[in-house]
Amino acid sequence: MSKGDETRQKIIAAAAPLFNKQGYAGCVIKDIMAATGLEKGGIYRHFESKEEIAAEAFDYAWMVASATRQQGLDDIPNHVDRLKQHISRFVTRSSIPGGCPLLNTGVDSDNGNPILRERVRNALKGWQKMLRLILVEGIEAGTVRGDVDPEKVSRVIISGLEGGMLVSRIEKNDEALRDAMDYLDSYLETNVRAPQH
Repeated sequence: MSKGDETRQKIIAAAAPLFNKQGYAGCVIKDIMAATGLEKGGIYRHFESKEEIAAEAFDYAWMVASATRQQGLDDIPNHVDRLKQHISRFVTRSSIPGGCPLLNTGVDSDNGNPILRERVRNALKGWQKMLRLILVEGIEAGTVRGDVDPEKVSRVIISGLEGGMLVSRIEKNDEALRDAMDYLDSYLETNVRAPQH
């Protein structure tokens, strides 16, 4: 990696938690300068605009959050248990300060930032695809019921987690998020797990 690439990555890694906590409008270039120790020109030598920094910072934050949530899932033999572990990690491990980058950036970009909105949409599609793959593999392996709709289950999981996160943020406690985890745990046991013979 070249020195320029290293500096670019340093800026992205420093900007990710700032944008995630403060939002696009709330994060100003002075915040990024303070976090990186670089001057404005040093930052804009690597990026054309604040919007480009925000987009790259979201991609980085989402990559870190996703990696944390997916770590070791392939080592769990039962596919429903994989989903439950993924849900538990979403609830208990915050890898990027400020909470879920998908929720934060999705809400933040809804008011007219098409580049960020597209990044969020792609991240959501990737998450749905990952969950669907676990479910399809589970159906094939006999750990997930054969009549399960992987598309619907992935939507229920994501909607439950993101909705629980939003209510918890509003109420300033984690009760709604933990309630969502309990509900999803029960849902997976009763509606998704294949009966053991």
